[in-house]
Amino acid sequence: MSTQLIHIKGMTCMGCVKSVKNSLEALPGVSEANVSLEDGTALLEVSKTQPQMILQQALGERYRLNPSSEVEPIKSSKLKQLRPLLIIFAGLLVATALLNYQSFSLKEAMMDFMGLFFLVFGFFKLLDLKGFPDSFAMYDPLAKAFRPYGWAYPFIELTLGTLLLLQIGLVPVFVTTLVLLSITTVGILRSILDKREIRCACLGTWLNLPMTEATLIENAVMIIMAIYMLTQTVVL
Repeated sequence: MSTQLIHIKGMTCMGCVKSVKNSLEALPGVSEANVSLEDGTALLEVSKTQPQMILQQALGERYRLNPSSEVEPIKSSKLKQLRPLLIIFAGLLVATALLNYQSFSLKEAMMDFMGLFFLVFGFFKLLDLKGFPDSFAMYDPLAKAFRPYGWAYPFIELTLGTLLLLQIGLVPVFVTTLVLLSITTVGILRSILDKREIRCACLGTWLNLPMTEATLIENAVMIIMAIYMLTQTVVL
C-alpha cells in the first residue's frame, strides 16, 4: 500500500468532507481517504496510483481537483520536507542548553528537553486539530482503534510537557510517556517496513512531513530518555 495526496476545490462544510470521503473510498484500489476541510486535501491510501481522470469522475462536477497539484504522491525531497523537524529539534537543543548552562545536570537537561518537546509538538498539532486524528490513525494502532484518543493526544502531550517542566508527578509522567510512545513506535516501524508513504503527524498536519526513519529515531530517543529518567527517579 502507498499514499497519494490530492488537493480538492469546492469543499465548504463537513457534509462536503463526508461526501468526498465516501466517493473516493468507493473507488477500486482506494482503501481509505482522510479528507481535511481546512487545507482542502485528501490523503488516500491506495494499492496503486489513481489517475486524475478517475478521481475527478468520482468527485463529480461539484468538487474539482486542483490542476496545479493534480495527484501528488508524497515523495518530493524527504530531506527538504524534514527541514522543519530538524530546525525544531535544533531549537529544542539550544533552549535546553540555555536553561542549563549555569549548572549542568544531565537529569535536569533531559527533563527540560522532554518537557519542551511535548509542549512544542503538542502546540503544532493544535494548528489543525480537525485533521490530526485521521492522519495520526494512519499509523498509530491505538488512535486507529479508538478515535477519541487521536483528538485527546495533543492535549496529553501538552499536559506531559507542563508536568515535566514543573517537575510534578514525574513517575506517572515517565511511565505514560514510555507507554504511549512505544505504541506509536510500533505503528511507525510497521509503516516503514511496509514502505508506506504516509504523512507523519508528529508535528500535526499543518506541515507535510513524510514518515521516515527520522521519525523512528525521534521516538526512540524519547523512549530511551523516559526509561533513563524513570530509573533515576525511582532509585532516588
